[in-house]
Amino acid sequence: MSDASRSTAQLSPAQLLAALDDDQRAVAEHLSGPLCVLAGAGTGKTRAITYRIAHGVATGAFAPTSVLAVTFTSRAAAELRTRLRDLGVQGIQARTFHAAALRQLSYFWPQVVGGGLPRIAEHKAPLVAEASGRLGLGADRLAIRDLAAEIEWAKVSLVTPDDYVRAAAAAGRPGAAGHDLTTVARLLAVYEDAKTERGVIDFEDVLLLTVGVLAEREDIARTIRNQYRQFVVDEYQDVSPLQQRLLDLWLGDRHDLCVVGDVSQTIYSFTGASPRHLVDFPKKHPGAQVVRLVRDYRSTPQVVSLANDVLARAGRSRSDAAVTLVAQRPSGPAASFDAYDDDEEEARGVATTISALVARGVAPSEIAILYRTNAQGEAFEQALSTAGIGYLVRGGERFFARREVREAIALLRGASRAVDPDQSMPQAVRDVLTGSGWETQPPAARGAVRERWESLDAIVKLADDLSARRGADLGAFVTELLERAAEQHAPTLEGVTLASLHAAKGLEWDAVFLAGVCEGLLPISFAETPEAVEEERRLLYVGVTRAREHLALSYARSRTPGGRASRKPSRFLDGIWPSSDGGTGVPERARRRARAQANTDALTHGDADPEVFAALSAWRADLARATSKPPYTILHDTTLVAIATAKPKTLRQLALLRGIGAAKIEAHGGAVLAIVAGERPAEALDGGA
Repeated sequence: MSDASRSTAQLSPAQLLAALDDDQRAVAEHLSGPLCVLAGAGTGKTRAITYRIAHGVATGAFAPTSVLAVTFTSRAAAELRTRLRDLGVQGIQARTFHAAALRQLSYFWPQVVGGGLPRIAEHKAPLVAEASGRLGLGADRLAIRDLAAEIEWAKVSLVTPDDYVRAAAAAGRPGAAGHDLTTVARLLAVYEDAKTERGVIDFEDVLLLTVGVLAEREDIARTIRNQYRQFVVDEYQDVSPLQQRLLDLWLGDRHDLCVVGDVSQTIYSFTGASPRHLVDFPKKHPGAQVVRLVRDYRSTPQVVSLANDVLARAGRSRSDAAVTLVAQRPSGPAASFDAYDDDEEEARGVATTISALVARGVAPSEIAILYRTNAQGEAFEQALSTAGIGYLVRGGERFFARREVREAIALLRGASRAVDPDQSMPQAVRDVLTGSGWETQPPAARGAVRERWESLDAIVKLADDLSARRGADLGAFVTELLERAAEQHAPTLEGVTLASLHAAKGLEWDAVFLAGVCEGLLPISFAETPEAVEEERRLLYVGVTRAREHLALSYARSRTPGGRASRKPSRFLDGIWPSSDGGTGVPERARRRARAQANTDALTHGDADPEVFAALSAWRADLARATSKPPYTILHDTTLVAIATAKPKTLRQLALLRGIGAAKIEAHGGAVLAIVAGERPAEALDGGA
């Protein structure tokens, strides 16, 4: 059988249901009427809704072409389609709200207006700058960005320029870019004029115009409702008033709607998203079944416990629709909590720990450093570069925009027309890309040469994966690449991910480092209302739940070396942070127990080499007796664990570890390196330095 003739067989209804837990099965079996799924992080919500669709198709309850599944990112939509194809289900429409609306609007525009749909402006900035100039406001790049964001909020909130002042005041919005509400309202009106004069529409207009067509043309609305009989909406806590209005028009007076969301992951209210639609779903759709997914298959009990603790401390601010996660994975290492002197030391400390994880076999692509603001990323980029660790900045240059990727797709496309039928698809991909610079082993050089190789290697690995899952031929692989390029659904690249907490939503890694978890950054200083502060708490929750196994939280007491140590741990970690820095009220005895347990966990779960730790402890004890000093004054337990984890080979590497200052390097550096290398230190012979 050739690759081209192979396909994934559709599973039977019984096989589909057997692959789910009880709660997921309740979702999959509910095939008619309204369904609300309250799904906690890591509980398999995507699995539940894809199996529900597959079960509906397998039982004949759903015609594949009658299902419209909508979500908020192209990546999530592509993931839905991929999983459905892997289940043998073809023909399902899985799109973002904007992609679905644009498809409908483009089709019906000639019938409603005539001619082609106006061009969609790729960026708002030029239009906002023009409107600002007409009003004599003047605006720099940051002001333009803030004004564009406020325009987006108004439009997705269904707020017109005439109603902006009232609506913005009611929502507690202070204006934008230093301008009051009246000035922003004027800017909104002039912005719309500028668009009209240029004959363009913006991203939000796609939804607004679709809503207008469906509201005014009952015949067109009826056509779409006849086409789509079943609707699924993922990440429903992020729906805006505009998106909800579009969904209502798609539905008409029907209730065959499944929504999935998590109020604890509502982190985009500043863009107009509201969990109100998720919370009020049973009221709007009487008789709706509500299913809670609480079994967390992603994270260890240690990570899940911390996530639950963060939410539990919200008190009365916590929504009744929030779920408490129940861990399903085996126990793992305890979360670590580290306070550093300054931002540079924090970045070096995180890079050192990452080096140790990579040395133990954790793939760099399974590690992430997450932070509240993009400006925090620079220090970590520098520290990772110094440590020789590759990294990727999420939100940087898009994968499919890279020159080597565009060239590779063109070459593969050409090769697919004359491929050897006896050659496997993965081997054909390797043969083509070898001529473009791909080799089986990565180049020793870093920089552009290494980045080019990593791009090509990601394509090779995607070919292996697709062949294993679906037995695709080269033509099908090229089609997959083109679809992914259109959706910006990039394959996994090697390298530590650097990302803001907002950008990390929907992703997961084996190891997550949450950096800068201090007052002023988390919550951010401009979160002044109780609602804004609680959204910052949910942002921390999102960050914690990205981790599968290893989780480290850290902050720097000062921004710069030698600066005033004024920072304190985030208030969200009161009663959780095991140190005296934040005034959390944790007794010293409890803090000592927590540190001791963290050391034990580090050894038990393989974070540190137990033989090296034992040798260091014995050396320290001998030196303490010889010098009549308490052992901890020589080197603290946490420092010994760090050394046994990183196993430095040079004084430079040793100096990166927390708890090793210049004086201790001079006094004990040689002895420590000797112990790590398995040798007897000189200090053991002469009674210490």
